[in-house]
Amino acid sequence: MLVAVLSAFLTTVSVCSSKSNYLKTYKGAPYQDSRYHGGAQRIPGRVECAYYDRGGEGIAYHDADAKNNGSGALNPADGTYLNQFRMDEGVDVSYTKFHDQIDNSPYDLVQPPENQLYVGWTEPGEWFNITVQVAHAGVYRADLLYTSNRGGTISIDVNGTDATGPVAISSTFNASDPIAWRQWHHWNVAPSVTSVRLPAGKSVLTVRILSGGNMNLAYFDFKASR
Repeated sequence: MLVAVLSAFLTTVSVCSSKSNYLKTYKGAPYQDSRYHGGAQRIPGRVECAYYDRGGEGIAYHDADAKNNGSGALNPADGTYLNQFRMDEGVDVSYTKFHDQIDNSPYDLVQPPENQLYVGWTEPGEWFNITVQVAHAGVYRADLLYTSNRGGTISIDVNGTDATGPVAISSTFNASDPIAWRQWHHWNVAPSVTSVRLPAGKSVLTVRILSGGNMNLAYFDFKASR
Protein backbone atom coordinates (compact mmCIF):
# COMPACT_ATOMS: atom_id res chain seq x y z
CA MET A 1 0.00 0.00 0.00
CA LEU A 2 2.77 2.43 0.96
CA VAL A 3 4.65 1.61 -2.25
CA ALA A 4 1.54 2.30 -4.36
CA VAL A 5 0.90 5.63 -2.61
CA LEU A 6 4.54 6.66 -3.02
CA SER A 7 4.50 5.68 -6.71
CA ALA A 8 1.36 7.74 -7.34
CA PHE A 9 2.90 10.70 -5.51
CA LEU A 10 6.10 10.54 -7.55
CA THR A 11 4.10 10.28 -10.79
CA THR A 12 2.10 13.37 -9.85
CA VAL A 13 5.27 15.30 -9.01
CA SER A 14 6.83 14.25 -12.32
CA VAL A 15 3.75 15.31 -14.34
CA CYS A 16 3.54 18.67 -12.56
CA SER A 17 7.27 19.30 -13.06
CA SER A 18 7.06 18.42 -16.77
CA LYS A 19 4.02 20.67 -17.19
CA SER A 20 5.71 23.58 -15.45
CA ASN A 21 8.87 23.29 -17.55
CA TYR A 22 6.94 23.06 -20.82
CA LEU A 23 4.68 26.03 -20.10
CA LYS A 24 7.65 28.18 -19.07
CA THR A 25 9.27 27.78 -22.49
CA TYR A 26 6.18 27.59 -24.72
CA LYS A 27 5.81 30.75 -26.81
CA GLY A 28 2.34 30.16 -28.23
CA ALA A 29 -0.84 31.77 -26.89
CA PRO A 30 -4.57 31.01 -26.98
CA TYR A 31 -6.38 32.21 -30.09
CA GLN A 32 -8.63 35.26 -30.03
CA ASP A 33 -10.21 37.66 -32.50
CA SER A 34 -13.06 40.16 -32.75
CA ARG A 35 -15.68 37.40 -32.57
CA TYR A 36 -13.93 34.80 -30.47
CA HIS A 37 -12.67 36.45 -27.32
CA GLY A 38 -10.17 33.77 -26.64
CA GLY A 39 -8.54 32.44 -23.55
CA ALA A 40 -7.68 28.82 -22.91
CA GLN A 41 -10.44 26.46 -24.07
CA ARG A 42 -12.09 24.77 -21.13
CA ILE A 43 -12.16 21.09 -20.20
CA PRO A 44 -14.60 19.52 -19.57
CA GLY A 45 -16.14 21.06 -22.67
CA ARG A 46 -15.79 21.47 -26.40
CA VAL A 47 -12.30 22.13 -27.76
CA GLU A 48 -12.43 23.65 -31.25
CA CYS A 49 -9.59 22.65 -33.56
CA ALA A 50 -9.78 25.83 -35.68
CA TYR A 51 -9.05 27.88 -32.55
CA TYR A 52 -5.55 26.40 -32.37
CA ASP A 53 -3.00 28.67 -30.72
CA ARG A 54 -1.37 31.78 -32.09
CA GLY A 55 2.38 31.71 -32.58
CA GLY A 56 2.89 30.61 -36.15
CA GLU A 57 4.76 27.83 -37.90
CA GLY A 58 6.97 25.70 -35.67
CA ILE A 59 5.54 27.18 -32.46
CA ALA A 60 1.76 26.81 -32.54
CA TYR A 61 1.58 24.45 -35.51
CA HIS A 62 3.41 22.71 -38.32
CA ASP A 63 1.84 22.47 -41.77
CA ALA A 64 3.15 20.85 -44.94
CA ASP A 65 2.99 24.15 -46.82
CA ALA A 66 2.56 27.83 -45.98
CA LYS A 67 -0.67 28.26 -47.95
CA ASN A 68 -4.09 28.08 -46.32
CA ASN A 69 -5.94 25.91 -48.84
CA GLY A 70 -9.31 26.74 -47.27
CA SER A 71 -9.57 30.35 -46.13
CA GLY A 72 -8.75 32.73 -48.98
CA ALA A 73 -8.45 29.88 -51.50
CA LEU A 74 -11.34 27.39 -51.68
CA ASN A 75 -13.27 30.04 -49.75
CA PRO A 76 -12.52 33.29 -51.66
CA ALA A 77 -11.27 36.34 -49.80
CA ASP A 78 -14.47 38.39 -49.99
CA GLY A 79 -14.31 40.23 -46.67
CA THR A 80 -16.48 37.76 -44.75
CA TYR A 81 -15.37 36.32 -41.43
CA LEU A 82 -15.69 32.65 -42.34
CA ASN A 83 -14.11 32.86 -45.80
CA GLN A 84 -11.10 34.76 -44.48
CA PHE A 85 -10.73 33.03 -41.11
CA ARG A 86 -6.97 32.85 -40.34
CA MET A 87 -6.24 32.91 -44.09
CA ASP A 88 -2.67 34.19 -43.61
CA GLU A 89 -1.65 31.11 -41.59
CA GLY A 90 -0.44 27.76 -42.88
CA VAL A 91 -3.04 25.55 -41.19
CA ASP A 92 -5.80 24.79 -43.71
CA VAL A 93 -9.17 25.87 -42.33
CA SER A 94 -12.68 25.75 -43.76
CA TYR A 95 -16.27 25.54 -42.53
CA THR A 96 -19.37 23.44 -43.13
CA LYS A 97 -21.74 24.61 -45.86
CA PHE A 98 -25.36 23.57 -46.25
CA HIS A 99 -25.95 24.82 -49.81
CA ASP A 100 -25.95 22.15 -52.54
CA GLN A 101 -25.82 19.43 -49.85
CA ILE A 102 -22.09 19.82 -49.31
CA ASP A 103 -21.91 19.10 -45.57
CA ASN A 104 -25.57 18.18 -44.99
CA SER A 105 -25.81 15.37 -47.52
CA PRO A 106 -27.63 12.05 -47.07
CA TYR A 107 -24.22 10.40 -46.70
CA ASP A 108 -23.42 12.01 -43.35
CA LEU A 109 -23.39 9.60 -40.44
CA VAL A 110 -23.95 12.63 -38.19
CA GLN A 111 -25.03 16.04 -39.45
CA PRO A 112 -22.61 18.72 -38.28
CA PRO A 113 -23.60 22.27 -37.27
CA GLU A 114 -23.80 24.70 -40.18
CA ASN A 115 -20.82 27.09 -40.46
CA GLN A 116 -18.74 24.84 -38.21
CA LEU A 117 -15.05 25.71 -38.58
CA TYR A 118 -12.64 22.82 -39.00
CA VAL A 119 -9.00 22.00 -39.74
CA GLY A 120 -8.70 20.14 -43.04
CA TRP A 121 -6.33 19.07 -45.82
CA THR A 122 -4.38 17.20 -43.14
CA GLU A 123 -1.14 15.39 -43.97
CA PRO A 124 1.02 13.02 -41.88
CA GLY A 125 3.57 14.97 -39.86
CA GLU A 126 1.35 18.02 -39.39
CA TRP A 127 0.33 19.17 -35.89
CA PHE A 128 -1.30 22.05 -34.04
CA ASN A 129 -1.37 23.20 -30.42
CA ILE A 130 -4.40 24.15 -28.33
CA THR A 131 -4.09 25.75 -24.88
CA VAL A 132 -6.72 24.41 -22.48
CA GLN A 133 -7.81 25.07 -18.91
CA VAL A 134 -8.73 21.87 -17.06
CA ALA A 135 -11.15 22.16 -14.13
CA HIS A 136 -10.01 19.05 -12.27
CA ALA A 137 -7.14 16.61 -12.71
CA GLY A 138 -8.22 13.24 -14.00
CA VAL A 139 -8.86 11.04 -17.00
CA TYR A 140 -11.01 12.55 -19.73
CA ARG A 141 -12.54 10.82 -22.73
CA ALA A 142 -13.03 12.72 -25.96
CA ASP A 143 -15.63 12.46 -28.72
CA LEU A 144 -14.43 13.75 -32.11
CA LEU A 145 -16.49 15.37 -34.89
CA TYR A 146 -14.62 14.60 -38.10
CA THR A 147 -14.51 13.30 -41.66
CA SER A 148 -11.91 10.92 -43.07
CA ASN A 149 -11.62 10.06 -46.74
CA ARG A 150 -9.47 6.97 -46.12
CA GLY A 151 -8.94 6.54 -42.38
CA GLY A 152 -5.75 7.25 -40.48
CA THR A 153 -4.23 7.81 -37.06
CA ILE A 154 -3.73 10.82 -34.83
CA SER A 155 -2.27 11.31 -31.35
CA ILE A 156 -2.49 13.91 -28.60
CA ASP A 157 0.45 15.24 -26.57
CA VAL A 158 -0.03 16.92 -23.21
CA ASN A 159 2.59 19.55 -22.45
CA GLY A 160 5.02 18.05 -24.92
CA THR A 161 4.59 14.40 -23.92
CA ASP A 162 2.63 11.81 -25.90
CA ALA A 163 -0.48 11.03 -23.87
CA THR A 164 -2.45 8.71 -26.14
CA GLY A 165 -0.24 6.83 -28.56
CA PRO A 166 -1.69 6.28 -32.06
CA VAL A 167 -5.48 6.73 -32.18
CA ALA A 168 -7.26 5.06 -35.11
CA ILE A 169 -9.70 7.24 -37.06
CA SER A 170 -12.20 5.25 -39.11
CA SER A 171 -12.83 6.11 -42.74
CA THR A 172 -16.12 7.81 -43.64
CA PHE A 173 -15.77 6.90 -47.33
CA ASN A 174 -19.06 5.75 -48.84
CA ALA A 175 -18.95 4.25 -52.32
CA SER A 176 -22.67 4.96 -52.74
CA ASP A 177 -22.05 8.72 -52.98
CA PRO A 178 -21.93 9.59 -56.70
CA ILE A 179 -20.03 12.87 -56.10
CA ALA A 180 -16.32 12.14 -55.68
CA TRP A 181 -15.28 15.36 -53.89
CA ARG A 182 -17.97 14.86 -51.26
CA GLN A 183 -16.00 11.92 -49.85
CA TRP A 184 -14.20 14.64 -47.82
CA HIS A 185 -17.52 15.80 -46.34
CA HIS A 186 -19.13 12.71 -44.81
CA TRP A 187 -19.33 13.77 -41.17
CA ASN A 188 -19.29 11.44 -38.20
CA VAL A 189 -18.72 11.50 -34.45
CA ALA A 190 -16.19 9.05 -33.06
CA PRO A 191 -17.47 8.47 -29.50
CA SER A 192 -14.77 8.23 -26.85
CA VAL A 193 -12.17 8.11 -29.62
CA THR A 194 -9.47 8.43 -26.97
CA SER A 195 -8.94 9.04 -23.28
CA VAL A 196 -6.22 11.17 -21.78
CA ARG A 197 -5.01 11.99 -18.28
CA LEU A 198 -4.88 15.75 -17.72
CA PRO A 199 -3.50 17.79 -14.80
CA ALA A 200 -5.60 20.59 -13.33
CA GLY A 201 -5.07 24.10 -14.65
CA LYS A 202 -3.49 25.22 -17.90
CA SER A 203 -2.02 22.73 -20.36
CA VAL A 204 -1.13 22.64 -24.04
CA LEU A 205 -2.57 19.83 -26.18
CA THR A 206 -0.79 18.95 -29.42
CA VAL A 207 -2.93 17.19 -32.02
CA ARG A 208 -0.67 15.25 -34.39
CA ILE A 209 -1.55 13.68 -37.74
CA LEU A 210 0.36 10.40 -37.78
CA SER A 211 -0.90 8.58 -40.85
CA GLY A 212 -3.58 8.66 -43.52
CA GLY A 213 -4.21 12.36 -43.69
CA ASN A 214 -7.21 13.59 -45.68
CA MET A 215 -9.13 14.23 -42.46
CA ASN A 216 -11.28 17.18 -41.41
CA LEU A 217 -11.13 17.73 -37.64
CA ALA A 218 -13.84 19.97 -36.18
CA TYR A 219 -13.79 19.57 -32.39
CA PHE A 220 -13.18 17.30 -29.42
CA ASP A 221 -15.82 17.05 -26.70
CA PHE A 222 -13.94 16.26 -23.48
CA LYS A 223 -15.85 14.66 -20.60
CA ALA A 224 -14.56 13.29 -17.32
CA SER A 225 -14.35 9.49 -17.31
CA ARG A 226 -16.39 7.72 -14.67
